[in-house]
Amino acid sequence: VRKTAEAGGEFLFVGTKRQAADLIKEESERCGMHHVNERWLGGMLTNFATIQKSVRRLKDLEKTAEGSYQGYTKKEALKLEHERAKMDKVLRGVKNMYRLPAMLFVVDCKKEKLAIDEARRLDIPVVAMVDTNIDPDPITYPIPANDDALRSIKLISYLVTEAVLEGRAKYQKEQEAVQQDQKPGTEGAPGRPVRHLSDRKPRTSPGRGEPRRGGGGDRGGPRRGGDRPPPPRGSRPPGPRPPRPAPAAGPKPETKPAPRPGSEQAPAKEPPKE
Repeated sequence: VRKTAEAGGEFLFVGTKRQAADLIKEESERCGMHHVNERWLGGMLTNFATIQKSVRRLKDLEKTAEGSYQGYTKKEALKLEHERAKMDKVLRGVKNMYRLPAMLFVVDCKKEKLAIDEARRLDIPVVAMVDTNIDPDPITYPIPANDDALRSIKLISYLVTEAVLEGRAKYQKEQEAVQQDQKPGTEGAPGRPVRHLSDRKPRTSPGRGEPRRGGGGDRGGPRRGGDRPPPPRGSRPPGPRPPRPAPAAGPKPETKPAPRPGSEQAPAKEPPKE
């Protein structure tokens, strides 16, 4: 039981007999698990999708009841209230069970035979109190005990609930540790290693500090370990370059601006004849 709770599994407490109904409800609510203490509905596990539809219908009726059935006649309101009370009596303990349980705890194997058969069909382990008139072979984890005595039922239910609480506490601690590790900027966060100032190395680039050696591309030239070929000899005479010739002295010739394309100059007018 403790290992199943440590893995995050949910439990379903089943006890519909008169001696166990109140204890099963109390212990299951104490550890935050689910229970069936009124009547086991056929297909509670094997037809889980249909049971979930009934649960959603119950929640809708509860929301309608909170509004005092506004918009309904008195007869319709009484009918809806009767339906809500009937469904709440049977589905109250599994109203928040959104997935199949990982384990069943059963008080009376003879009375809860249908629940055990459905659990075996789905390979769900069963922890049950086994009396002398019960065959223990179908039970995964049988607990030899008197399933009619109130003290025996109370003791076994208490021990099972304590095991669930211990495993659940360990599971919650592990989940909190995982969430803490996944926060950005924390130690061990995936994809974001923590770097300290002491781990930084001085940056070196070509021309500063130690030059690159090998695979330097065109940078650095042959003197710095690069692969750029040297210029051929004789391409330029050694020494400083000769100065450029100075422009010729004298007035600059007048230059007329070129006409714009598409525009023609009008001809000059001749003087009038005498």
